[in-house]
Amino acid sequence: MTHTSQDHDSPADGPDDAEDFADAARGFIARLEPGAVHDATGRLVWDADAYAFLEEDCPPTAHPSLWRQSRLVARQGLFEVVPGVYQVRGLDLSNITFIEGRHGVIVVDPLISTEVAAAALCLYRTHRGERPVTGVVYTHCHVDHFGGVRGIVDPAEAASGRVPVIAPAGFLEHAAGENVMTGPAMGRRSGYMYGAALPKGPAGQIGCGLGQTTSLGGISLIAPTLDVTATGQTETVDGVRLVFQLTPGTEAPAEMNFHLPDLRVLCVAENACHTLHNVLTLRGALVRDPSAWARYLTETLALFADDTDVVFASHHWPTWGQDRAVRFLEEQRDAYAYLHDQCVRLINAGRTGAEIAEELRYPPALERAWHVRGYYGSLSHNAKAVYQRYMGWFDGNPAHLWQHPPREGAERYVAFMGGADAVVDKARASFEAGDLRWTAEVLSHVLLARPEHAAARALQASAFEQLGHGAECGPWRNFYLMGAMELREGVRGTPSRGAPDIIAALTVEQIFRSMAVRINGPRAAAAGRMLLRWEITAPEPAPESPGMAETWTVLLSNGALTPMRGGAPRGEDPDVTLRLPRTVLDAVMSRATTLADAIARGDATVEGDVRTLLTFGSLTDRPDTRFPIVTR
Repeated sequence: MTHTSQDHDSPADGPDDAEDFADAARGFIARLEPGAVHDATGRLVWDADAYAFLEEDCPPTAHPSLWRQSRLVARQGLFEVVPGVYQVRGLDLSNITFIEGRHGVIVVDPLISTEVAAAALCLYRTHRGERPVTGVVYTHCHVDHFGGVRGIVDPAEAASGRVPVIAPAGFLEHAAGENVMTGPAMGRRSGYMYGAALPKGPAGQIGCGLGQTTSLGGISLIAPTLDVTATGQTETVDGVRLVFQLTPGTEAPAEMNFHLPDLRVLCVAENACHTLHNVLTLRGALVRDPSAWARYLTETLALFADDTDVVFASHHWPTWGQDRAVRFLEEQRDAYAYLHDQCVRLINAGRTGAEIAEELRYPPALERAWHVRGYYGSLSHNAKAVYQRYMGWFDGNPAHLWQHPPREGAERYVAFMGGADAVVDKARASFEAGDLRWTAEVLSHVLLARPEHAAARALQASAFEQLGHGAECGPWRNFYLMGAMELREGVRGTPSRGAPDIIAALTVEQIFRSMAVRINGPRAAAAGRMLLRWEITAPEPAPESPGMAETWTVLLSNGALTPMRGGAPRGEDPDVTLRLPRTVLDAVMSRATTLADAIARGDATVEGDVRTLLTFGSLTDRPDTRFPIVTR
């Protein structure tokens, strides 16, 4: 088959290739046996053993470079980084790290789910002793670095101060609110990005480059008790000195590296992994800044390089030796700097994002570095993201300023090309000639105009499979193969997982902002003006948390919802006042109850025009997590 690497040819096998396999095996102590983790009901939430097929030779249904990366990443078990620092890898998308102190162990980045975090801690204790957890560090605000925290520590221990929970400034706001606006759509696309519904196997899901996939257990969150607010801040936890470097706006809006000076070990969070990362994830997010990313890695080198013998991250395997660690960080830095600077140079030469993505290649030294290849964030889609960051959606061509929406445009394309059957016949010739990208493009018009066209669906599914099997980027492979599955088997919804801890961590303002983007504007505009007062009471005793008592006024006007802290402007009387504890508001937001039921039980009280409240409740759309992706 023809492989469709998005970035460049694979580096030739050589010392660096052997080093990666040696490093991925170094310090191995024991596997979790069997490699499956279940929740309390017996439901499977993680299965590392399902990837045993990766030990076979690469089949024609996978890109050899991605197969190699997946084989490295799928290795699971407990590993020693240096004496006193241990990692469990391969039990989730990310790694969990254990730093031994005087009396117990500090846990860094406790995975996505409580069940896999607990299994990792059990594996560590089996081989290192029953050490209590004496501290928790979140390196950044993505869920694969905090979601399993209740699996390794009791929230009461954190609240009492016995177990400090350390995070970068702004962590809680971003951890709780990153997906508050577009969470349903991001969740739907995440199912494609990680290939959640794909069978694991040589022709199916083999990994996503950053890790294998995401665990499916319970998500939790314990609020930080200690914020890192400045680079150079030093904290001693259980006798271990940690020196922090804030890196906001790199891989996450709130992120930090830290150094263990007494061990000469550096944690670079997710700022330097064994892959090129995403400037814009395919699931959707705000575009990241690769220029800032590079600048922070330069600062990392200046701060810590002379005192570092080992670099580890929250994904993949460590790098040992000062010279190798420095080279690794420098090449990672240069990859993001080159990506940014050359994209901007080409923007100023008049290239569009799509043109830059086809033209941009790394220089030879970076071409030869396995760890900057596009296993997770491809050079192709990252180049388009840099264009989007600076120039937006419009490429400057007036013909693209007011195009028809996709479906209406597709109807016209198909008519121009002689009808759906004729287009499919022409696309089949392109498919047989190996022009898969063109096949997929022209068939997309047929499927938007005639989504029920059986021949188009079958041929497009075959084209997607070929593109997926040839993709070096894990998320590209998963998107293509999920698209083929949708065409053959119909739309599969993306199940959502309740995360009450995350909802409880939202500020009240974030809750109202999430309400605002779910208001059906045309219906709300027709319903007229409404003014609602929300008196949100604190539980007793009042905690130092977002649950403290607050009063908000919400104005619905011209179909737009405007939340305002305190009373209404100019002393206007509200149409209705609603009083409820923050815990009840959280239960309503997580769909554990409804507002009507809470009022009926007496958990919430209403004063004023109840009809206004009922009308307001009817104006909110429930997000659709089953919308089609391929035929829409």
